[in-house]
Amino acid sequence: MRNRPGGLATGGIVAHPLGMNSSNELPDSSMLPRLRTRIDALDARLVALLAERSRLIDEAARIKARENLPARIESRVEEVAHNARRLAEEEGLDPDLAERIWRLMVEHFIAQEETYLQESGEDGA
Repeated sequence: MRNRPGGLATGGIVAHPLGMNSSNELPDSSMLPRLRTRIDALDARLVALLAERSRLIDEAARIKARENLPARIESRVEEVAHNARRLAEEEGLDPDLAERIWRLMVEHFIAQEETYLQESGEDGA
């Protein structure tokens, strides 16, 4: 069991921030707790994938430092956003949502690369 922000570990049922268990609000026969468990597991996989992407971005930053490239390569930013929209459409997900999420993520990772490039430049690398 994991601790949840604002609550205690509840074995797959997220604790209410005020100490009320959300399962009290559900009928005994509700399938929602099982679905929430699946959603929580999917969220864990998404976080693991984001961590993997972050490690790949670190590798890209090292390459960019060696090859004297900027963190932001606008054509790549647009390519990633376009790919997110296309994949979302193929999966039946709102492409506007996917693009907004990906643009936010890309901006974060560009900042991560910029930090690395600044630090590696200061070290004379």
